[in-house]
Amino acid sequence: MADVSKRVSWSGREHPHHHQQQPPEEEEGESTPLLNGTNTGGAQHGRETELTSKLDKDVTHTENLLSLKYESLDYDNSENLLFLEEERRINHTAFRTVEITRWVICGMIGILTGLIACFIDIMVEQLAGVKYKVIKDNIDKFTEKGGLSFSLLLWATLNAAFVMVGSLIVAFIEPVAAGSGIPQIKCFLNGVKIPHVVRLKTLVVKVCGVIFSVAGGLAVGKEGPMIHSGAVVAAGISQGRSTSLKRDFKIFEYFRRDTEKRDFVSAGAAAGVSAAFGAPVGGVLFSLEEGASFWNQLLTWRIFFASMISTFTLNFVLSFYNQKPGDLSNPGLINFGRFDTDENTYKYFELPIFIVMGAIGGMIGALFNALNNCLTVFRIRYLHRRYLQVIEAMLVAAVTATVSFVMIYYSTDCQPLREDAVEYPLQLFCADGQYSAMASAFFNTPEKSVRSLFHDPPGTFNPQTLGSFTLLYFFLACWTYGLTVSAGVFIPSLLLGAAWGRLFGIFLTYIPNSTWADPGKYALMGAAAQLGGIVRMTLSLTVIMVEATGNVTYGFPIMLVLITAKIVGDIFIEGLYDLHIKLQSVPFLHWEAPVTSHSLTAREVMSTPVTCLHRREKVGIVVDILSNTASNHNGFPVIENNGETGQPSRLCGLILRSQLIVLLKHKVFVERENMSMIQGRLTLKDFRDAYPRFPPIQSIHVSQDERDCLMDLTEFMNPTPYTVPQEASLPRVFKLFRALGLRHLVVVDNRNRVVGLVTRKDLARYRIGKHGLEEISLAHT
Repeated sequence: MADVSKRVSWSGREHPHHHQQQPPEEEEGESTPLLNGTNTGGAQHGRETELTSKLDKDVTHTENLLSLKYESLDYDNSENLLFLEEERRINHTAFRTVEITRWVICGMIGILTGLIACFIDIMVEQLAGVKYKVIKDNIDKFTEKGGLSFSLLLWATLNAAFVMVGSLIVAFIEPVAAGSGIPQIKCFLNGVKIPHVVRLKTLVVKVCGVIFSVAGGLAVGKEGPMIHSGAVVAAGISQGRSTSLKRDFKIFEYFRRDTEKRDFVSAGAAAGVSAAFGAPVGGVLFSLEEGASFWNQLLTWRIFFASMISTFTLNFVLSFYNQKPGDLSNPGLINFGRFDTDENTYKYFELPIFIVMGAIGGMIGALFNALNNCLTVFRIRYLHRRYLQVIEAMLVAAVTATVSFVMIYYSTDCQPLREDAVEYPLQLFCADGQYSAMASAFFNTPEKSVRSLFHDPPGTFNPQTLGSFTLLYFFLACWTYGLTVSAGVFIPSLLLGAAWGRLFGIFLTYIPNSTWADPGKYALMGAAAQLGGIVRMTLSLTVIMVEATGNVTYGFPIMLVLITAKIVGDIFIEGLYDLHIKLQSVPFLHWEAPVTSHSLTAREVMSTPVTCLHRREKVGIVVDILSNTASNHNGFPVIENNGETGQPSRLCGLILRSQLIVLLKHKVFVERENMSMIQGRLTLKDFRDAYPRFPPIQSIHVSQDERDCLMDLTEFMNPTPYTVPQEASLPRVFKLFRALGLRHLVVVDNRNRVVGLVTRKDLARYRIGKHGLEEISLAHT
């Protein structure tokens, strides 16, 4: 569609043959007026040069820009004649078959996501196991002989080597695989086309990247990337072909459109959560609360089915891996261990304590997000070269190892060695039969550390150990999120919260008669508070925590903690995912229009003037409009004037760039003389085969003779596009656009003449700022 290398033009020049310039659609190369409707010739051109020079001086990534490089997805079916004919041909039985196919696809999504989770889990366990065993043997050897600096060097080198591999493949093969992928999937489900986000290559890089970054000892988790992986699996399976491998399996062709793909991606994200946490219900709720922007009742059951199958597959395969074939009681990738209900009860006077913990979690979370926000802005400005990103990731890995080593080296917290206490106990300078408690927090994968903070008996950790660990881990986790590696923020947040929560619990035990203060219980509350304070999820997180710990007793306190964390955190700054969406300048549409926007109308919001096509249009004109790099538009209103001269042209439909390109490619032209079709009729299959990577207009050759032919758009245009009158208020326009998942909304006057077009960017550029309603500039970054 849009050619990435094009530079955006801000000018809105008139097009000859009264085909006016049309407003921007979500493309790299679109013209968009900065101020509503003021993009006329010279003045706009002056602004173009002024703005370009301004943008070039200062690197353009600030929150107050909207990027023009993102397209929209078409979540509204184009109900043209071909579509209606196909739908009328499908009888009741065929509809039943389609419905059953949807369930089958959801089952397949669940199975594949579960298998990917198993692969990640087993690989991380094996690699981390080898690494920790080598380092432990080395430290044990050098503790006696002296020369521990060599052990530090070995640890730092191993970490940096693992992370280098993980970072290289992300930076040089598929940069979109960096991070947890949750913000990208959230944008995809909102209707924004993030390039390469659901490609097979992204999945491979994501999975390999997360294995190396977790094994490399970074402060990251492997749970976030599972959600992205599930989404990629869903997008791939539901299309019945792989464009990356150039293989078409000729199945599921009915689902080759954005609307269907969106629903399956919601299921994939849910399956990812349920594989990661062993929480099928939590997965559905996550998809509903954080992911999906569109939801219906039928979808809920299918998504729940995919989540259940995903957890079942994971448990089934891991039962064989753990030499307990058929034992399905294994939870997800992360096992918080069971909280026994007998010991862990809570009393009414503990509820205010939980609320205070929630508030602390919200404040620490807000600080985490604010620091990470500044760090990400710095990275976007100064670390945009790939080799710098890899070097930074390796530096963080080496620093993490060094900090861990120094903390363990100077820690005097020795604990007696219990049965199954720690997987890799480090004795260091402790007496025989004892191990360093600081090592059980640092010298381990984050998941295992969380479990030991939850379940180790009281007295296992010193307050100084937990305090110093919390402080250092906070900065390490904050520095790590946003590196060019595949990594999630779930587990670091839980570990950070579990550490200060346990510390909180230890302080409570100093109160006289405080038999109720079990440090493990407060570690769980702290973990929930911290994660809630960073990502601001409530409903789904409550259920995930309850399902992962296998304890319903704590449902209410967890909910209390999470709601408090969200309320307190929102006072200061947005959640981490929303911040990252903003930093990427994505035109994301929230549930509601800005609250004070009733004073604006469609006339002020829309983009004008519009490039329109006639119902029967010359091929040459269509090719020229599509080739015009200054206006890389995606939708064109179709007009006709009923043959009466001097009458204004009225709207009779809307046609998309992708449809026009397919028509040109198949040369669906009408000859001048006898008005007969040159070639046979096109079917919907031709459009589906070209989806989702439609060829660029430059690849289509049209001869001079063909340029004089006509194209009849009647069959292919959508004859009933959604329209709004130009007096409609912004919230009304927003609600219609957002609820229906539109890509173009035509604005008409009282005679049904096209006066403008509303696209995603026209709505997304209005936000509530510190001084009320603000309009955001558009940039071509």
